[in-house]
Amino acid sequence: MRAEVAGQDFADWAGVHRLLVESFAFMEGRIDPPSSLAAVTPEGLAEKAEREVLMLVRYGARVVACGFASPRRPVLYLGKLAVTEQLRGRGLLRQMVALAEEMARDGGFEALELQSRVELVENHATFAALGFKEVARTAHEGYDRPTSITFRRVVPPSAKGQAPV
Repeated sequence: MRAEVAGQDFADWAGVHRLLVESFAFMEGRIDPPSSLAAVTPEGLAEKAEREVLMLVRYGARVVACGFASPRRPVLYLGKLAVTEQLRGRGLLRQMVALAEEMARDGGFEALELQSRVELVENHATFAALGFKEVARTAHEGYDRPTSITFRRVVPPSAKGQAPV
């Protein structure tokens, strides 16, 4: 299993949708406002992939991890990151972050960025372990308190062509 960018011929949008719904289910009743995922359909994910890059990991034909990368200069924004519960802790998210970092470096982006709801402290720990640092707290429209935390990971320059130390 390894992270890859979905090809033009990718068609398992129902599988990606199922993975996201299953992976985000634990947030139900924990986050306020509720996740925007409730309004997302498999067809909506296919449309999202026309504007963003779908990263995925497959186990056989089944999608077991996914995420979207969206250019928002100077950062490459990561969203809808998910790993099937049965395979968590095996480095699949780390692989997707490494793939995103490679895309960011090749595209001239300064950093990777993502957001997590304030209530999801276990996600914050995961992102910190992957080298992300908190850079901001924001509120959804209509809220007078922070509802999201923005995390950023600087993209180091390529080691190619540098003299060894």
